[in-house]
Amino acid sequence: MKTSVLIIFLFFCSAAFTQDKEAAEKLVKEGVAFHDKDEFDSAIAKYDQALQLDKDNLAALAEKAVTLVSLQKYDESIKTCQKAIETHAGEKDLNIVYVSYGNATDALGKTDQSIKIYDQGIKLFPDYYQLYFNKGIALIGMKRYDDAMQCFQKSVMINPEHPGSHNAIARISNLSDKKIPSLLAYGRFLSVEPTSTRAKENLASMQKIIKGNAEKTGDKSITINLSTDMVNGATKKGKPKENDFSMTEMILSLSSALDYDDKFKDQKEVERFIRKFEGVCSSLKEKNKNYGFFWEYYVPYFVEMKDKGFTETFAYIAFATSEDPAVTDWLKSHQAELEKFSEWSSNFAWKSK
Repeated sequence: MKTSVLIIFLFFCSAAFTQDKEAAEKLVKEGVAFHDKDEFDSAIAKYDQALQLDKDNLAALAEKAVTLVSLQKYDESIKTCQKAIETHAGEKDLNIVYVSYGNATDALGKTDQSIKIYDQGIKLFPDYYQLYFNKGIALIGMKRYDDAMQCFQKSVMINPEHPGSHNAIARISNLSDKKIPSLLAYGRFLSVEPTSTRAKENLASMQKIIKGNAEKTGDKSITINLSTDMVNGATKKGKPKENDFSMTEMILSLSSALDYDDKFKDQKEVERFIRKFEGVCSSLKEKNKNYGFFWEYYVPYFVEMKDKGFTETFAYIAFATSEDPAVTDWLKSHQAELEKFSEWSSNFAWKSK
């Protein structure tokens, strides 16, 4: 009889625990919805209610840590992360906890410590792109741009659809005056995120690069500025340097001189971009002995894009924030082309490692 009573007692305890856990998960979802609307205090209230029902609920702890960072309550976020790590050691959903833990620590000015935290997370979750991306952001704050670039490159190899990593790669490359690598990374960013505020900024940067090094210096004269690297090729011990695009940059500069030709001078900006970008892609197809991340990761995407006839569609997508009525009209009237491009781009076989 006592055994039966115990079984019944355990059954009801288990049922109550399951109900509490389900109710807690429902509250977490409600909290996330508040967070997404920037109603952070309401989100925290939901997470705390969830933790009252299920005191160590990992989802509640993880989401609470994220929201506390948004509220700039970094010490509280750190404590929440530490509790999650302590009570859920070995669980796969801790990956986002390490991101919040590193972000909060970095925000407190303890960047060296935050790098160690990201590295701890990477050791446990080597395939989670956000850890590499956020570590890269911290490294930029330390002006360790080369190390940051390595992190962003790792991030896009894990998740080719992450615009933030492409954005970071493009901007670091642009700061280093690496025109073609920057152009490719900006292009990929715009294929993923074409209509945001930073898309508008990146389009302007990409247009500046695509103009090349040609300028009109007189009524009938055009000056093309070619660096020594462009003319001779950037070599190291008789071999091309890593990520050398000197020949492609020279071709872009020469094609830019045609902007002033009577045949092309009245082209719209997007049409001019298409003409020159197709020349860039044709040049990239001749890889020869060139090597490096940009050659191996970005180049195949844009070469295949041209080969499949998607350059025009890509250009209009990239120019979505240009406020050009012709671009807007094209995007509205070419839905079939946009869908084909999206399907191809989504299924492209990116280099992963």
